[in-house]
Amino acid sequence: MKVAVLGYGTVGFGVYEMLKQAEGLEAGPVLVRPGKDDEPFKVSSIEQITEDASVDVVAEVMGGVEPAFSYACAALKAGKHFVTSNKALVAAKGPELAKLAKDKQVGFLFSAACGGGVPFLHNLSLAVQSDEILSVGGILNGTTNYMLDQMQSTGMSYADALSDAQKLGYAEADPTADVTGLDALRKIMLACAVAFNVLPVDGLLHEGIDSFSAADSSYIQSKGLTCRLIASGGKAENGSIYAFVEPVLFERDAAECSVLKNFNMAKYNGKNSGRIVMIGQGAGRWPTASAVLRDCSDISCGRRFMMKPSCEAGSADNACCAHRYLVRIPAGIAFPLPVEACEEADGVSYCRTGEVSVSAMHEAVNKLRADGNSVFFAAIGE
Repeated sequence: MKVAVLGYGTVGFGVYEMLKQAEGLEAGPVLVRPGKDDEPFKVSSIEQITEDASVDVVAEVMGGVEPAFSYACAALKAGKHFVTSNKALVAAKGPELAKLAKDKQVGFLFSAACGGGVPFLHNLSLAVQSDEILSVGGILNGTTNYMLDQMQSTGMSYADALSDAQKLGYAEADPTADVTGLDALRKIMLACAVAFNVLPVDGLLHEGIDSFSAADSSYIQSKGLTCRLIASGGKAENGSIYAFVEPVLFERDAAECSVLKNFNMAKYNGKNSGRIVMIGQGAGRWPTASAVLRDCSDISCGRRFMMKPSCEAGSADNACCAHRYLVRIPAGIAFPLPVEACEEADGVSYCRTGEVSVSAMHEAVNKLRADGNSVFFAAIGE
């Protein structure tokens, strides 16, 4: 099968190079910006791909919703299978693309959009065919995991950890999506769509690590705990879907504490299979390119979808999940939710709450921040 590539950046280059040696796959044209088509395999218009009868699969690795969505629609309407690593695109337009792919009787796969080289969505989409999935999630952002690991293992400040991550190519020049938890949230949205046939678009909550300080790191470690940014999604007892991202504190012997540097830990819990855990490189040229080619190979073997064409957008109900939390607030400020214990140090209070819902915690913290207070919080892992 001949594969055309949309984009020739970090991942696009990797996909094109790997296609040259991939069994059963052939490198096709690569879409680049006008004026950049300086080699025979590069083209500057999507029509040069959609009108090429020799192209079987279009692999999009550009990022962003537009023009990626327009290109995806053009490819599918032209009868081309479509593979993407673009989580923003699938989170925004996944059900629409899945329905269009079904109408045109072509494939739409996106395992590279979550977990990089980790075959999380790939395996999850297979598991859901024979098992009931109860929950999904894990450490799904390599940039923040690297930063947290550096801050807690070396005492590095937040600013230095971010700078280090950017120098190594883990973090973008604008790291907002990573450090606020938005990137991980988009990934858990996709996991929910695959696992539960619902793409949650409303009621979502995300807290990142941009409020985590070196002092917080020192305090947490003094209690024998380690912080990781965790994405969580699942099916509640009342039938609703929850989906959120927030820091979580673990005892040092927890499996999450062994996930170092920019690695991911993706997991799902099946009613029959139990807990399945996958660890590997969550980003980067070659891990992500390998996932794109894995989807292309799946297409050649007859697989056509990960997100069912019947998948619909829905709402997340995060009031159905409850945890105990550790909250850092300025000393003298009363926390508005039930508190079991507090310690003061260096002008701040570290409070342990009773069990409160995820939605109540995020709402309380947002109100405190609206009043100008600096707050960090993390769920206390069971």
